[in-house]
Amino acid sequence: MTILTAVMICGLLVIIGLFVTRLGGGAQVAPEEITLPEGVTARAFTTGPDWYAVVTSADEILIYSRATGELRQRVVIESE
Repeated sequence: MTILTAVMICGLLVIIGLFVTRLGGGAQVAPEEITLPEGVTARAFTTGPDWYAVVTSADEILIYSRATGELRQRVVIESE
C-alpha cells in the first residue's frame, strides 16, 4: 500500500512539473508601445512568431513586424 502511495505522489509531482515547465515560460508579451494610425482604437491583440496584430474598432486588422514595429499589412474586414 505504501509503494502505491509513493508512486502516485511521484506521478503527481511529475505532472505538476510538466505544467510548470510548459506553461511557465516562453510566453510572448505585447510590445510596450504600439503606434496606431490617427483616430484608430484597438479592440483586440494577438501575436505570432515574428509579428503581432491589432484588431481595430474600424474593422481592420493591422499586422506589425515584431522586429521593427513597422506596419506590414492592413486587412479590411468586410461586413455581410
